[in-house]
Amino acid sequence: MSLHGTYEDDNIFAKIIKGEIPCVKVYEDDVALAFMDLFPQSEGHTLVIPKQAKARNLLEMPGNLLGSYMQRVQKVAKAVEAALKPDGIVVTQFNGAPAGQTVFHLHFHIIPRAEGESLKGHGTSGQADPAELEALAAKIRAEF
Repeated sequence: MSLHGTYEDDNIFAKIIKGEIPCVKVYEDDVALAFMDLFPQSEGHTLVIPKQAKARNLLEMPGNLLGSYMQRVQKVAKAVEAALKPDGIVVTQFNGAPAGQTVFHLHFHIIPRAEGESLKGHGTSGQADPAELEALAAKIRAEF
């Protein structure tokens, strides 16, 4: 998909927000939902999506909603750091398919990094074990 287009109400993240598809929740309030990535690039890979806007990417996010959403992204990143004690954290976001975006609902990736360990490919790693994701999510949730 190109950088600009029409928001599709049936994208997987919209369905997660509506409760039509389950996820391993880490954090939720009226602004954002954070959950474990099913295809993690590293242990603890977490996604943070806005709930109030139908924005395909950062360029389409209404400015009046951006600040509160980014506060949630930071809050989740701090909880991931406190829970998992990584050597570093990648906070990244893609805009358009040529940039690597695969789900067209704005989302940030919070990816813990360990010194000397390579990341798995974006969207190409195998699906994680749900029990392992839940255990990681519980550690992160304990930090809020």
